[in-house]
Amino acid sequence: MTLLIAGVVLWSIAHLFPAIAPGVRSNLSAKFGEGPYKGLFALDIILALVLIVFGWKAATPMPVYAPPLYGSPIPSALLLLAIVLFVASSTPNNLKRYIRHPQMAAVLFWGVSHLLTNGDSRSLLLFGGLTAWSILEMFFISKREGAWQKPSSVPLIKDVITVVVAALVFTGLAYFHGSLFGVAAIPS
Repeated sequence: MTLLIAGVVLWSIAHLFPAIAPGVRSNLSAKFGEGPYKGLFALDIILALVLIVFGWKAATPMPVYAPPLYGSPIPSALLLLAIVLFVASSTPNNLKRYIRHPQMAAVLFWGVSHLLTNGDSRSLLLFGGLTAWSILEMFFISKREGAWQKPSSVPLIKDVITVVVAALVFTGLAYFHGSLFGVAAIPS
């Protein structure tokens, strides 16, 4: 579990750092240059992901609680919403007029959906840890940025494209989840 914990902590610290200490981030970027700073950040994220993957594989899952919605369609609906929000975070659409942090909200829904269907120790650590990180990230980014300036509306077709792309990604992930992650997305 140590590698998994280290990966989740490193991921969280690397991402929270700019939101919690924007002045320190600016000073480091000015001192070393924007490119080297971003390179170090990228290396931190890659290391965190490597630790998470190897930590997940090395950890022996121990039961912690009975997953309340295993086999229910609700977690799948939450995952579809998470993917819609994740796609929406990088495309022009009207969802951004209602949700300030769509990417962080996507991580929140992704984590919660997995916690509703997985009750073991490593799932609690990974999905619970990243869910907690997403909540903290939203709080600190909102605090740093101040009042929310909602974006202007865009044509409805942008929303349709966002949902269609998300539905295609969701379908692909559901189909390949077993071969990618070792667990079928829809229990048989």
